[in-house]
Amino acid sequence: MRPSAIHCLAAITTLLLLAPAYAAPARFGIDDMARLADLAEPDLSPDGSALVYSVSTVNTEEDLAQTDLWRVGYDGSERVQLTHTPKHGESRPQWSPDGHAIAFLSDGPAPEKAAPGKGGDEDDDDATSQVWLMPAQGGSARRITAFASGVDDFVWAPDGQRIAVIVRDPERPAGAPKPKNPPPIVTTRYQFKEDGTGYLDARRTHLYVVDIASGKTEQITSGAHDELLPAWSPDGKHIAYVTKRGDDPDRHLNYDIYLVEPRAGATERQLTTFAGSDLDPYWETRPAWSPDSTRIAYLRSGEDKWIYYAPWQLAIVDIATGQETVPAPIDRCFYKPRWSADGRSVYALIEQSRVTHLSRIDLIDGRVTELTHGNRFDYDLAVAHPPGAPDRVVVLGEGDRHPYRIAAVEDGGLRVLADHNEFLADRTLVPAEDIAFRSADGTPIEGLLVKPVDYQPGKRYPTILRVHGGPVYQFSHEFMLDWQVYAANGYAVLAVNPRGSSGRGFDFAKAIYADWGHLDAQDVLAGVDFVVTNGIADPQRLGIGGWSYGAILTNAVIARDARFKAAISGAGASNMYAMYGHDQYVREYTLELGAPWSDREQYDRASWPFLHADRITTPTLFQCAQEDFNVPCLGAEQMYQALRARDVPTQLVLYPGENHQLSVPSYLRDRMQRNLRWYDRYLKEAP
Repeated sequence: MRPSAIHCLAAITTLLLLAPAYAAPARFGIDDMARLADLAEPDLSPDGSALVYSVSTVNTEEDLAQTDLWRVGYDGSERVQLTHTPKHGESRPQWSPDGHAIAFLSDGPAPEKAAPGKGGDEDDDDATSQVWLMPAQGGSARRITAFASGVDDFVWAPDGQRIAVIVRDPERPAGAPKPKNPPPIVTTRYQFKEDGTGYLDARRTHLYVVDIASGKTEQITSGAHDELLPAWSPDGKHIAYVTKRGDDPDRHLNYDIYLVEPRAGATERQLTTFAGSDLDPYWETRPAWSPDSTRIAYLRSGEDKWIYYAPWQLAIVDIATGQETVPAPIDRCFYKPRWSADGRSVYALIEQSRVTHLSRIDLIDGRVTELTHGNRFDYDLAVAHPPGAPDRVVVLGEGDRHPYRIAAVEDGGLRVLADHNEFLADRTLVPAEDIAFRSADGTPIEGLLVKPVDYQPGKRYPTILRVHGGPVYQFSHEFMLDWQVYAANGYAVLAVNPRGSSGRGFDFAKAIYADWGHLDAQDVLAGVDFVVTNGIADPQRLGIGGWSYGAILTNAVIARDARFKAAISGAGASNMYAMYGHDQYVREYTLELGAPWSDREQYDRASWPFLHADRITTPTLFQCAQEDFNVPCLGAEQMYQALRARDVPTQLVLYPGENHQLSVPSYLRDRMQRNLRWYDRYLKEAP
């Protein structure tokens, strides 16, 4: 029956009165950045009944990112915050073997001074990271190490009575007073600087064993080399770790796994012998012991020549014989292997084009079975072996419209256990759409496209080409907050994975080997042509920008093509002659480019954007981090100076005290605001 006019008017009035309750979600904005929580480091209790993890949030008052520990039941109940330290951070939580306690790293001050000999020499500065211990249900924690230089990493012994720790040699002898001013830095090392560490001297990181009850400490390794990524065998007989040896470990990338008995004076044994990198720390993966202590799962890359271009494969080494096998050679990168309880398979993350999924690898036939699916980027996992029950597996990951969540992996799919960003349900977030096209030479190229909020087909929009770092990395279906900010402000975001990217195999990655800014520049420009041809991008309002190698490629693109009206180049470089010996990559330069005095053609090609800076007309904002030893400010400064000398609109922004990855919340906010203003000025406002 047709309603009367009075009924229609009443219905409309009711809707208007109720409108606030049904208002459209707000757009994601810069203010939301400080509300985001970053989940990491999941660890399941031995019986699989509970999960502990870390959550990083912004302390606006202190202007720092701060990390606390949380626990939640595997059934999703009893989610509780375990630590409350607004000015300090806790990380790497690990359940004790009996499940009664949780050990973790913290840079918080000690509740009381440790007695002499209790885990090392006490330093005047309590800001170093040490190992702490707390009851599994939460409560008061106590510090169990006091190394002067702090603890870099640790792992439990299976008896629960000891821990193995990685500690850097102290700056000064035990008991020596702290000098008023730092002493001179003296080095004879081939690689003499590292981002986040600073200048490298003769001090190294070594393996120690600490008795938890008494604090007694034994140094297990020593020498002019570093030990990293310890893993204690389930039978308690050995500790595996990663190290580089040889006449000068700084000159190569041939990491190997070594074994040692957990006692002072024990003889080390080299386990892996592959002439390439076995468990490069860059891969954020440690040796994984099989439940019966007879094998180790790990990652293996190519020979040194190929640096990071060769995908790292899952490998298995037999402890007794040293025999190494690659069970599933699929030309893709693997991450973070974990064993099944029966030792017949391994869980691992596998990177494919634009996604990374959790999979199970059968060690008999090499069959790979995906356990997560769709447009996801999985970053970490944890596995528990409850007695008499199936493995319990949790995965840390998500898609492009939500930051990482932790979920239980079950036959029916994923069951969320932890999500600390529920407020995003009230924000309009835009999906990243898969796109594919061909480069100028016919090579198939893939990427992602984020359209503006309220996108209307047929209407052209200002478009920002984002260029990823690496170069061997890729844009994936991962939550990218800057893309959401741009989309909320009316921009389309184009993210191309050009040749040199990961996710598509060795040949695709090595296509730009010693030839940066050529084929990859061609590929990203083909992506721009694609979105222009398809009526999405306004060809008169194109921007470009990236960080790290993304800035290096940005510089190369704007030196070759004048179509962009605005560029942002963060932590980049273009004069590779100047970078040699100034950043941390002398070994990688030598392997890929050779030496500046003997391989001039290679260095000229890599330095093309700087040597041809006179061709750049695009207004460019240069940014860098003042303490960055990865891509130092010199790279941005030189390009800024070149454009400033020629009166091309430009600006240089330096972030004080920061390393390659910015961490200070106010600086992250400042960078986002500046980027948006720069693009608005040249892509939206009248000339």
